[in-house]
Amino acid sequence: MRAVVMRARGGPEVLEVADLPVPEPGPKEVRVRLKAAALNHLDVWVRKGVASPKLPLPHVLGADGSGVVDAVGPGVEGFAPGDEVVINPGLSCGRCERCLAGEDNLCPRYQILGEHRHGTYAEYVVLPEANLAPKPKSLSFEEAAAIPLTFLTAWQMVVDKLGVRPGDDVLVMAAGSGVSVAAIQIAKLFGARVIATAGSEDKLRRAKALGADETVNYTHPDWPKEVRRLTGGKGADKVVDHTGALYFEGVIKATANGGRIAIAGASSGYEGTLPFAHVFYRQLSILGSTMASKSRLFPILRFVEEGKLKPVVGQVLPLEAAAEGHRLLEERRVFGKVVLQMG
Repeated sequence: MRAVVMRARGGPEVLEVADLPVPEPGPKEVRVRLKAAALNHLDVWVRKGVASPKLPLPHVLGADGSGVVDAVGPGVEGFAPGDEVVINPGLSCGRCERCLAGEDNLCPRYQILGEHRHGTYAEYVVLPEANLAPKPKSLSFEEAAAIPLTFLTAWQMVVDKLGVRPGDDVLVMAAGSGVSVAAIQIAKLFGARVIATAGSEDKLRRAKALGADETVNYTHPDWPKEVRRLTGGKGADKVVDHTGALYFEGVIKATANGGRIAIAGASSGYEGTLPFAHVFYRQLSILGSTMASKSRLFPILRFVEEGKLKPVVGQVLPLEAAAEGHRLLEERRVFGKVVLQMG
């Protein structure tokens, strides 16, 4: 099969096209012939060695994908060859206390496809049956591939961690990213007033078109004051953030007393300054978040089918252009998802 492999850590140039053996499904596993795979910033972090630095090489990146079931292993009951599917990228043991409590993303053996095992930058992938869901019929394969990782991450942040309710002022940082594109929509679905930030007027315009009520350019030094102005001096009740060290002090200052901040990444750096007085005196809650339970993909796909949530595909490239896709992500030249087509 054709695949894009990472043979070393480094820039996008370490990604190269290769021929690999087609994997065989084992018991309760399904082989999917991929039609599309979406890129994530996680792929960039793994490529650079920031995430999973001890990962054996060569490696196939890619958490997200959609395609058609090609073969099934012994014991598979829910899928058959020809079924169109979406990949659920969180892998867990399925047996431990956390998994059985529906908290599989806290499983001690938790893995993310493409980070800890070969992923979707390939024509075929083999996964446990539990990691597949039927593809919404209304979506193209490219649109379906753009959903899982970012919508799961955003769902846990907005719904499970922040508990967004009608009337909340929700600040969504970096509106053009895949997670934030999803978070804007999910926060609106739950009745919030959304304030989205971005670094360009084009992205702010697109965020408004997606449903954001207000927008703020976070390249302006006083952007936290603008958030407070838009909330009558109060600040945001809930914050969706993955921007990292560069913007963290601003996020703290833009948050209302008693507010909650969910963090799912650190794009601009992992070591920021935490003004403790703001945290304890203003009683802020800072909540870490990684992915979501696999179960959360089902309501997400239902809302997609109903037209209440929608994937946003910013750029489609052939599989062989994965390196260019990484450059687009790193240079923040895309609003929404970069998707690879398998042909």
